[in-house]
Formats: sequence, C-alpha cells, structure tokens
Amino acid sequence: MKTILTGIRINSEITLGNFLGALLPMVRLANKYSKTHQFNIFIPDLHSIISEVEGDLKKNALREIKYYLAAGLELNQNIHIYRQSYIPAHSELCWILDCYTTMGEALRMTQYKEKSHDNNSSTNVGIFNYPILMAADILLYDANYIPIGEDQFQHLELTRNIAERFNKKFGDVFVIPEKTSEQIKFMETLSNTYGNQEKNTPSGLRIRDLLNPEKKMSKSSIAENSKIMMSDNPEKATKKIMSATTDSYAKIQFDMFNQPGISNLLQIEALINNEPLQSTISAWAGETHYGDFKKKVAASVANFLANFQAQIQKIPDQKVYQLLQEGELYANNKANAKLQQVQKAIGLR
Repeated sequence: MKTILTGIRINSEITLGNFLGALLPMVRLANKYSKTHQFNIFIPDLHSIISEVEGDLKKNALREIKYYLAAGLELNQNIHIYRQSYIPAHSELCWILDCYTTMGEALRMTQYKEKSHDNNSSTNVGIFNYPILMAADILLYDANYIPIGEDQFQHLELTRNIAERFNKKFGDVFVIPEKTSEQIKFMETLSNTYGNQEKNTPSGLRIRDLLNPEKKMSKSSIAENSKIMMSDNPEKATKKIMSATTDSYAKIQFDMFNQPGISNLLQIEALINNEPLQSTISAWAGETHYGDFKKKVAASVANFLANFQAQIQKIPDQKVYQLLQEGELYANNKANAKLQQVQKAIGLR
C-alpha cells in the first residue's frame, strides 16, 4: 500500500487561500484515496518554530485538526494524524541526514536564500536546515506522494537525492518518493473537477493576494486587506472582498495573465461553492459589473465562514486528542522501525 503524506505549518492562523488551496484539496485527496493508500496528516510543529509563532502552538495544532474535520475528512483506519514533535525519530533522522547532505546542496535551496537576511547574521539555523527535516518527515514513513506547492518542489528533489545517495551507499533503506512530474500528475486527479486552470497547478493551489493578485495570498502579508483569515468574521471578510483589486477591462472572464484580480475572485467563488471553475466562468460570461460580482463573491465567502466557524465549535477537544493518541502510536511505531533500520545501516546499532 502506497503512502501519501501532507502537513501545514501552524505558526499562525491559516488564510482562506491556505484552506482552499491546500487543506481542502488534501481532505478531498484523503477521502478519495485513503481506502487504498495510507494517508498521513502530520502537524509540523517543529517546522513552525522557524518563524514567529502567533498564539499557542498546542492550541494552533488543535485548531488545524478541527479544520480538517470540519472540511469533511472521512476518518478510517488508513488515515493517521500526528504531531511532528511527538515523534522523536524526526529529529534524530534529520541529524543523520544532515551528515549525508552537502553544504552545496543545502545552500542552493531558494527558500533559504529568500528568507536569509543581513548576510545570514540574523537568520536562524532552522531555516537553513528546514529542507533536511522535511526529508526526514517524508523518508521515515516510506511516503510516495507528498502534495506540495511549487515552492517546495526543490525540497522534494533534495529529499530524493539524499535518499538515492544513502541507498547507493547502504542498500535499499529508503523508499524514493515519486519525482516531481509524477507528484503533479497525481494531484491533478482533483483538478479535473475542482479549482483553477493554471498549468501544473492542483485545485486552488494559487489563491491570490486580494490587493496584489500577482502573488499568492499569504498569512505573512502585513497588509490586512490582502488576505482573508479563517477566523475573520463574515462582515470583515465581506469588506476585504469588496476592496479587492480588479482592473479596467470591465469584463468578467478568467484571464490570470491580464486580469489576475477578477480571475482570483472567480477561483474563490468556484471553490467556496464546490463547483467546477468553468461553471462559474460560464455563469458570469458577458457580465461587466464588477461591483455586482464582488457582492456575490463576498456573500459566498461570508456564508461559508459563518457555517464553517459554527462547525468548528461543535467539535470537542477530546475527539481531537483521541485522534492524536491513535495517530501518534502508529507514527512512533512506523518511524522507530525505519530509524532503527537506518541506525543499523550506518553502524549505530
């Protein structure tokens, strides 16, 4: 049985873009494949502390798991939910992999280059080591498919390189994750029904910044109106949609190159209402009044947030803790077995 692994950092509340572009597609993927695949949903709390943490990590983890459940995750024996820091093997394997990764490889990671400042004097080592810990997250569980955004593709290729080098030296210890092209094909199984039409982009993966639709919606943006948070009340979200950047074409159509703002709103409208993007595009074809369109999108988002937040309130904490207890028992057993295999291969055991 092949394994799918996914996780979303919990250093802060997630945006509507994170939800529609990452969490919701993962729930749909789990519901589709968990009968025939192991499906690991891990809470990357160790990854989360490489940057400023908003709120309490333990509460953030609890909230994120409730998001998966409220989004319709259909639990079964093949779905495992666990916190990264509760599985000590992640940290130990990370150190071992550090010793089989070159500085040249690590320094080539573009995310590190983008996030490092002042000639690295103020950049924490965790940011530099992030891709190696990510490799440990993947290799401990023999993961084949790791649904990720384009900004993580380079890290996945590093994982494959480390695993292949290790196997060449010590034998077939690690399962090599599928290459990036196969990961994209796998995720596109959802794109046939949901989401946007951007090339090589799984459903909803590029929900854009409301004020600057040239870039993706980010929880780290300092512009409050550029993003909708899942905790925003409906009235606040409505105001943000109504102030979203559009264009002067006066034509509602999907054209991400020339009309990224309107195209982004079309994506949001389609995903919020769980309908194919083309259906939403067709429904607004020929319309020219951006104000009316924004009002419709704002109403959809407000209604969605009100209902979703009500669902969250109905999920008891105890249910989440029970899921974590079961998931972490599974994860520790699986990870410890792989770690022991690695330790024996390199002579530690």
